[in-house]
Amino acid sequence: MKKVKEIMLSYGYSLLNEDEDISNYLGKMEDLGKVDFLHAHRKYSRAMLVRAVDKDILGGSFRTKVVIPEDIIGLKLQSGVNDPKRLKKDMLDIEALIRINHKTLDMNLAGEYFDLFEKKDELNRILEGMENVER
Repeated sequence: MKKVKEIMLSYGYSLLNEDEDISNYLGKMEDLGKVDFLHAHRKYSRAMLVRAVDKDILGGSFRTKVVIPEDIIGLKLQSGVNDPKRLKKDMLDIEALIRINHKTLDMNLAGEYFDLFEKKDELNRILEGMENVER
């Protein structure tokens, strides 16, 4: 994380928060945006890295690992549980992820996150609302 911090600061980002679990950086220019780094030292975050897939970004000029949609759902659930002000927006994002990826989503893995954060009722609500969505 020391090297990541050096790189981010050298590209004009400012450090917003840093603890054992996450680092947040904000770009000085709007198009640099906000970047979050999850410090993978727990069982779930380490498994996310194992499942991550290689993707081209920045118009193909850079290749990096990206977590799969199921793990993004897990991160969104954690975010909403940790900060209840974000929960409504995070649940809308999760619903969109499920709708967009419903044909390929591993619902056992996604369901595990809903169980972990005691939000199984939310998953059932989302799935009931998708009854009219082509499966």
